[in-house]
Amino acid sequence: MGKKKKIVQEVTVMTEPLAVEESSVDDLRGCLLEIKEYDGVIGYILRNSTSAAIDLKDPTKVIDYAILSSSSLDASEVLSKDFNLGTVKSIIVDGKDVKMLSLTVSENRISVFMDKKASCEKILKKLHSL
Repeated sequence: MGKKKKIVQEVTVMTEPLAVEESSVDDLRGCLLEIKEYDGVIGYILRNSTSAAIDLKDPTKVIDYAILSSSSLDASEVLSKDFNLGTVKSIIVDGKDVKMLSLTVSENRISVFMDKKASCEKILKKLHSL
């Protein structure tokens, strides 16, 4: 019998400094602060694995909006997987008086809440420009 050759593979793990991640979150927050000033925008939720930022005009509905945001993003991922739709770029939940635009940018999950008549396209364009 012949000898088997061992293949050795070296893997180098490079970690980026935390400041890079923080600056991208700061860029997102700055962008969302601009978006909050758009006509019809009620507020936003920005969250990642380590933190969350919530800025809503009506703070009494924070829990309701947070549950809606999290549930809809989770549901979109499950539905996409179940129906082999690929990666979800963004979702829009259209309610009676309010609509929500949700998307993931890097590891950050963003939900923007707005009046029913507000334009999602302008907000999407702004967030995709980062």
